[in-house]
Amino acid sequence: QVQLVEFGGGSVEAGGSLRLSCAVSGYTLTYYYMGWFRQAPGKEREGVAILYTGGGSFYYADSVKGRFTISRNNANKLFYLQMNSLKPEDTAMYYCAARLAATRTWPPHRGEFGYWGQGTQVTVSS
Repeated sequence: QVQLVEFGGGSVEAGGSLRLSCAVSGYTLTYYYMGWFRQAPGKEREGVAILYTGGGSFYYADSVKGRFTISRNNANKLFYLQMNSLKPEDTAMYYCAARLAATRTWPPHRGEFGYWGQGTQVTVSS
């Protein structure tokens, strides 16, 4: 079974940086969709960054564009979310996710990701 585990969450001050990591096992790290989502209390889960490995396509939510970067490391079988210039509004539980098949739209919707990590908390203080 495909398994994903997030690492790297924590507490930072506004303006700081964090890098989240997602360790993937159970499938080869090629031609897959990889995504980072977040969910704040009282809000629905929101896609923040998505990468399609087959074509090198990237999606970023407008709220994080220019501050967050999604990337992968095939040798380590990891993918990352580099978060810079963090804001209190970025406070949320962050989840990595993966999809193994092609989608009919770009970017894939939240419900189209079938594999999820357990989440890692990011808290940005003001």
